[in-house]
Amino acid sequence: MWRTVRITILMIVLAIVAVGSWLDRERTRSWEHTVRVGAFPVNADGSAAAADYIAQLRQPELQPVADFIASEAHRYGIAIAEPIDIKLYPPRSDRPPELAADAGFFGRIGWVLRLRYYRLRAIGSIERARPQIALFLLYHDPAASPVLPDSVGLQRGLMGVVHLFADRAQTAQNAIVTTHELLHTFGASDKYAFDSNVPLYPLGFAEPNLVPRYPQRYAEIMAGRIPLAPGQQVMPDDLSQVRVGPATALEIGWLKP
Repeated sequence: MWRTVRITILMIVLAIVAVGSWLDRERTRSWEHTVRVGAFPVNADGSAAAADYIAQLRQPELQPVADFIASEAHRYGIAIAEPIDIKLYPPRSDRPPELAADAGFFGRIGWVLRLRYYRLRAIGSIERARPQIALFLLYHDPAASPVLPDSVGLQRGLMGVVHLFADRAQTAQNAIVTTHELLHTFGASDKYAFDSNVPLYPLGFAEPNLVPRYPQRYAEIMAGRIPLAPGQQVMPDDLSQVRVGPATALEIGWLKP
Protein backbone atom coordinates (compact mmCIF):
# COMPACT_ATOMS: atom_id res chain seq x y z
CA MET A 1 0.00 0.00 0.00
CA TRP A 2 2.70 2.50 1.01
CA ARG A 3 4.60 1.71 -2.19
CA THR A 4 1.48 2.63 -4.21
CA VAL A 5 1.06 5.85 -2.24
CA ARG A 6 4.71 6.83 -2.78
CA ILE A 7 4.49 6.13 -6.49
CA THR A 8 1.25 8.13 -6.77
CA ILE A 9 2.78 11.11 -4.99
CA LEU A 10 5.86 10.89 -7.17
CA MET A 11 3.73 10.84 -10.33
CA ILE A 12 1.80 13.90 -9.16
CA VAL A 13 5.03 15.77 -8.42
CA LEU A 14 6.41 14.80 -11.82
CA ALA A 15 3.22 15.96 -13.55
CA ILE A 16 3.41 19.37 -11.86
CA VAL A 17 7.08 19.71 -12.71
CA ALA A 18 6.42 18.63 -16.30
CA VAL A 19 3.79 21.32 -16.84
CA GLY A 20 6.04 24.02 -15.41
CA SER A 21 8.97 22.81 -17.48
CA TRP A 22 6.88 22.80 -20.65
CA LEU A 23 5.89 26.43 -20.11
CA ASP A 24 9.52 27.41 -19.46
CA ARG A 25 10.70 25.57 -22.57
CA GLU A 26 8.13 27.27 -24.76
CA ARG A 27 9.24 30.69 -23.52
CA THR A 28 12.91 30.01 -24.22
CA ARG A 29 12.20 28.60 -27.69
CA SER A 30 10.14 31.54 -28.90
CA TRP A 31 13.29 33.54 -29.81
CA GLU A 32 11.35 36.74 -29.27
CA HIS A 33 13.24 37.83 -26.16
CA THR A 34 16.81 37.41 -24.96
CA VAL A 35 17.22 34.20 -22.98
CA ARG A 36 19.24 34.64 -19.80
CA VAL A 37 21.84 31.92 -19.27
CA GLY A 38 23.70 31.58 -15.99
CA ALA A 39 27.14 29.94 -15.92
CA PHE A 40 28.16 28.54 -12.53
CA PRO A 41 31.78 27.27 -12.27
CA VAL A 42 32.44 24.20 -10.13
CA ASN A 43 35.74 22.65 -9.07
CA ALA A 44 34.92 19.13 -10.22
CA ASP A 45 37.87 17.29 -8.69
CA GLY A 46 38.92 19.56 -5.84
CA SER A 47 42.27 20.15 -7.53
CA ALA A 48 44.48 23.20 -7.24
CA ALA A 49 44.61 23.43 -11.04
CA ALA A 50 40.83 23.71 -11.28
CA ALA A 51 40.72 26.19 -8.38
CA ASP A 52 43.33 28.41 -10.04
CA TYR A 53 41.55 28.24 -13.40
CA ILE A 54 38.19 29.18 -11.89
CA ALA A 55 39.77 32.04 -9.92
CA GLN A 56 40.99 33.55 -13.19
CA LEU A 57 37.81 32.87 -15.18
CA ARG A 58 36.21 36.05 -16.49
CA GLN A 59 33.02 36.98 -18.33
CA PRO A 60 34.69 37.60 -21.75
CA GLU A 61 35.77 33.94 -21.92
CA LEU A 62 32.09 32.94 -22.24
CA GLN A 63 31.25 35.54 -24.87
CA PRO A 64 32.21 33.33 -27.86
CA VAL A 65 29.27 31.08 -26.95
CA ALA A 66 26.81 33.98 -27.08
CA ASP A 67 28.42 35.36 -30.25
CA PHE A 68 28.15 32.00 -32.00
CA ILE A 69 24.47 31.60 -31.09
CA ALA A 70 23.74 35.14 -32.31
CA SER A 71 25.62 34.70 -35.58
CA GLU A 72 23.93 31.40 -36.39
CA ALA A 73 20.48 32.61 -35.33
CA HIS A 74 20.78 35.61 -37.63
CA ARG A 75 21.90 33.34 -40.46
CA TYR A 76 18.57 31.54 -40.09
CA GLY A 77 16.60 34.79 -40.03
CA ILE A 78 16.05 35.19 -36.29
CA ALA A 79 15.56 38.92 -35.82
CA ILE A 80 16.41 39.44 -32.15
CA ALA A 81 19.81 41.11 -31.86
CA GLU A 82 20.92 39.17 -28.77
CA PRO A 83 19.32 35.70 -28.63
CA ILE A 84 21.11 34.76 -25.40
CA ASP A 85 22.86 36.64 -22.64
CA ILE A 86 25.30 34.41 -20.80
CA LYS A 87 26.48 35.65 -17.43
CA LEU A 88 29.22 34.27 -15.20
CA TYR A 89 28.21 33.79 -11.56
CA PRO A 90 30.38 33.05 -8.50
CA PRO A 91 31.69 29.49 -8.18
CA ARG A 92 29.66 26.90 -6.34
CA SER A 93 31.29 25.01 -3.52
CA ASP A 94 29.07 21.93 -3.93
CA ARG A 95 28.94 19.70 -6.98
CA PRO A 96 25.83 18.62 -8.87
CA PRO A 97 24.39 15.24 -7.93
CA GLU A 98 25.83 12.36 -9.94
CA LEU A 99 23.87 9.62 -11.66
CA ALA A 100 24.87 6.19 -10.39
CA ALA A 101 26.09 3.84 -13.12
CA ASP A 102 23.57 1.19 -12.06
CA ALA A 103 20.63 3.58 -11.58
CA GLY A 104 17.33 2.12 -12.71
CA PHE A 105 14.16 3.93 -13.76
CA PHE A 106 13.35 5.33 -10.32
CA GLY A 107 17.02 6.04 -9.69
CA ARG A 108 17.13 8.24 -12.78
CA ILE A 109 13.95 10.03 -11.74
CA GLY A 110 15.43 10.68 -8.31
CA TRP A 111 18.63 12.00 -9.89
CA VAL A 112 16.71 14.39 -12.14
CA LEU A 113 14.72 15.70 -9.17
CA ARG A 114 17.90 16.21 -7.13
CA LEU A 115 19.48 17.99 -10.09
CA ARG A 116 16.45 20.25 -10.40
CA TYR A 117 16.74 21.09 -6.71
CA TYR A 118 20.44 21.84 -7.17
CA ARG A 119 19.51 24.23 -10.00
CA LEU A 120 16.81 25.83 -7.88
CA ARG A 121 19.29 26.54 -5.08
CA ALA A 122 21.81 27.96 -7.54
CA ILE A 123 19.44 30.51 -9.04
CA GLY A 124 17.27 31.03 -5.96
CA SER A 125 19.72 33.42 -4.33
CA ILE A 126 19.84 35.68 -7.40
CA GLU A 127 17.55 38.59 -6.64
CA ARG A 128 17.00 40.15 -10.08
CA ALA A 129 16.99 38.89 -13.66
CA ARG A 130 17.40 35.27 -12.68
CA PRO A 131 18.77 32.97 -15.37
CA GLN A 132 16.25 30.93 -17.30
CA ILE A 133 18.90 28.34 -18.14
CA ALA A 134 21.62 27.23 -15.73
CA LEU A 135 24.92 25.79 -16.94
CA PHE A 136 27.13 24.17 -14.33
CA LEU A 137 30.68 24.26 -15.66
CA LEU A 138 32.66 21.49 -13.97
CA TYR A 139 36.39 22.04 -14.42
CA HIS A 140 38.88 19.17 -14.18
CA ASP A 141 42.65 19.10 -13.89
CA PRO A 142 43.70 17.60 -17.27
CA ALA A 143 46.74 15.96 -15.67
CA ALA A 144 44.45 13.95 -13.39
CA SER A 145 41.56 13.51 -15.83
CA PRO A 146 42.79 13.22 -19.43
CA VAL A 147 39.33 11.87 -20.37
CA LEU A 148 36.31 13.77 -19.12
CA PRO A 149 32.99 12.31 -17.96
CA ASP A 150 30.03 12.74 -20.30
CA SER A 151 28.35 16.12 -20.13
CA VAL A 152 24.58 16.43 -20.18
CA GLY A 153 22.15 19.12 -21.30
CA LEU A 154 18.51 18.81 -20.26
CA GLN A 155 15.71 20.58 -22.06
CA ARG A 156 13.32 19.34 -19.40
CA GLY A 157 14.83 21.30 -16.56
CA LEU A 158 16.66 23.95 -18.62
CA MET A 159 20.10 23.11 -17.30
CA GLY A 160 23.38 21.59 -18.31
CA VAL A 161 26.20 19.83 -16.47
CA VAL A 162 29.26 20.53 -18.61
CA HIS A 163 32.60 18.83 -17.96
CA LEU A 164 35.56 20.95 -19.11
CA PHE A 165 39.34 21.07 -18.85
CA ALA A 166 40.93 23.57 -16.46
CA ASP A 167 43.50 24.49 -19.09
CA ARG A 168 43.87 27.77 -21.00
CA ALA A 169 44.98 25.81 -24.06
CA GLN A 170 41.51 24.17 -24.06
CA THR A 171 39.51 27.40 -23.95
CA ALA A 172 38.32 27.13 -27.57
CA GLN A 173 37.35 23.46 -27.16
CA ASN A 174 35.58 24.27 -23.89
CA ALA A 175 33.48 26.83 -25.76
CA ILE A 176 32.42 24.21 -28.31
CA VAL A 177 31.40 21.74 -25.60
CA THR A 178 29.53 24.45 -23.67
CA THR A 179 27.63 25.52 -26.80
CA HIS A 180 26.75 21.91 -27.61
CA GLU A 181 25.25 21.31 -24.16
CA LEU A 182 23.50 24.68 -24.17
CA LEU A 183 21.73 23.81 -27.41
CA HIS A 184 20.54 20.57 -25.81
CA THR A 185 18.56 22.74 -23.38
CA PHE A 186 16.78 24.30 -26.36
CA GLY A 187 15.80 20.88 -27.72
CA ALA A 188 18.71 19.95 -30.00
CA SER A 189 19.63 16.27 -30.19
CA ASP A 190 22.98 14.56 -30.70
CA LYS A 191 23.73 13.79 -34.34
CA TYR A 192 26.61 11.34 -34.24
CA ALA A 193 26.88 7.57 -33.91
CA PHE A 194 27.33 6.85 -30.21
CA ASP A 195 29.63 3.90 -30.82
CA SER A 196 32.04 5.71 -33.17
CA ASN A 197 31.40 9.48 -32.84
CA VAL A 198 30.98 9.61 -36.63
CA PRO A 199 28.58 12.40 -37.75
CA LEU A 200 25.32 10.99 -39.08
CA TYR A 201 24.30 11.91 -42.62
CA PRO A 202 22.36 14.09 -43.28
CA LEU A 203 21.45 15.19 -39.74
CA GLY A 204 25.02 15.60 -38.51
CA PHE A 205 26.29 17.55 -41.50
CA ALA A 206 26.43 21.34 -41.36
CA GLU A 207 25.96 21.47 -45.14
CA PRO A 208 24.15 18.25 -46.10
CA ASN A 209 23.45 19.49 -49.64
CA LEU A 210 27.06 20.40 -50.40
CA VAL A 211 28.27 19.04 -53.76
CA PRO A 212 30.45 17.10 -53.61
CA ARG A 213 29.45 15.94 -50.15
CA TYR A 214 33.06 15.67 -48.94
CA PRO A 215 35.01 17.34 -47.57
CA GLN A 216 32.62 19.32 -45.41
CA ARG A 217 33.79 22.79 -44.44
CA TYR A 218 32.34 22.84 -40.94
CA ALA A 219 31.41 20.64 -38.02
CA GLU A 220 27.72 20.51 -37.17
CA ILE A 221 27.50 21.67 -33.55
CA MET A 222 25.53 18.63 -32.39
CA ALA A 223 27.81 16.21 -34.27
CA GLY A 224 31.09 17.72 -33.13
CA ARG A 225 33.37 16.73 -36.00
CA ILE A 226 34.13 17.89 -39.54
CA PRO A 227 33.50 15.06 -42.04
CA LEU A 228 36.37 14.97 -44.54
CA ALA A 229 35.61 11.68 -46.26
CA PRO A 230 33.52 8.57 -45.49
CA GLY A 231 34.77 7.35 -42.13
CA GLN A 232 37.21 10.24 -41.76
CA GLN A 233 36.53 13.27 -39.59
CA VAL A 234 38.45 15.78 -37.46
CA MET A 235 37.68 17.91 -34.45
CA PRO A 236 37.14 21.63 -35.11
CA ASP A 237 39.71 24.00 -33.63
CA ASP A 238 37.16 26.53 -32.43
CA LEU A 239 33.63 27.81 -33.03
CA SER A 240 34.66 29.50 -36.30
CA GLN A 241 34.77 25.97 -37.77
CA VAL A 242 31.31 25.04 -36.46
CA ARG A 243 27.80 25.67 -37.77
CA VAL A 244 24.22 24.90 -36.75
CA GLY A 245 22.92 22.55 -39.41
CA PRO A 246 19.34 22.64 -40.74
CA ALA A 247 18.21 19.64 -38.67
CA THR A 248 19.32 21.30 -35.44
CA ALA A 249 17.86 24.66 -36.53
CA LEU A 250 14.52 22.91 -36.99
CA GLU A 251 14.68 21.30 -33.54
CA ILE A 252 15.40 24.55 -31.70
CA GLY A 253 12.81 26.63 -33.56
CA TRP A 254 14.96 28.55 -36.02
CA LEU A 255 13.27 26.83 -38.97
CA LYS A 256 9.61 25.99 -39.39
CA PRO A 257 8.54 22.38 -40.08
